[in-house]
Amino acid sequence: MTKEQIIHKTVDFVKNTLKDAEGGHDWFHIERVFKTSKTIAESEEVDVFIVSLGALLHDIADSKFHNGDETVGPKIARNFLESLQLEKDIVNHVVLIIENISFKGGNTEQKFTSPELNVIQDADRLDAIGAIGIARCFNYGGFKNRTLYDPEIAPNLNMTKEEYKNSTAPTINHFYEKLLLLKDRMNTRTGKKMALERHLFMETFLEQFFKEWEGQ
Repeated sequence: MTKEQIIHKTVDFVKNTLKDAEGGHDWFHIERVFKTSKTIAESEEVDVFIVSLGALLHDIADSKFHNGDETVGPKIARNFLESLQLEKDIVNHVVLIIENISFKGGNTEQKFTSPELNVIQDADRLDAIGAIGIARCFNYGGFKNRTLYDPEIAPNLNMTKEEYKNSTAPTINHFYEKLLLLKDRMNTRTGKKMALERHLFMETFLEQFFKEWEGQ
């Protein structure tokens, strides 16, 4: 099987697996991360095949939708990649990317890094900020039936990994607990440049949100 055929099979597998997914973590999220990863990869020395597979499989089973179990996604990805009879090194690398890509709260240390992970992580984080990031944030908040904003509940910037995973805070708090922090956590030059524009858009949105909240 050629690399192109493998990518095509992976796309079909992901589309089918995520056909009933929540709107912010569906196939279209994967497709955006896949496209952005390829854009960022143009300026980086990376294995584009690994980047493609990692981007396509990075959210195959987000732990948020599996009772917080972070092992489900890597297992599904490993089984799928092994079914394609890919080299062990490729399978292991992609699985490590999936295990280490997510934010998991601001105080969690990443255990693995690679240039390919850096690219996909930036692409994934870019999809969490800017106009689409705002849309995804409120979509997920609605999915979890969270309040939009509560002035009496302050953002918690010192959450443990478990507190972050189990948080039921208002949606606006998530901007301060994660989204506004991502600009300074980008790995690549292209990712940093793209993040700045999206970050400024979120700041403008929040300024307008609070004005309207106060009836102005």
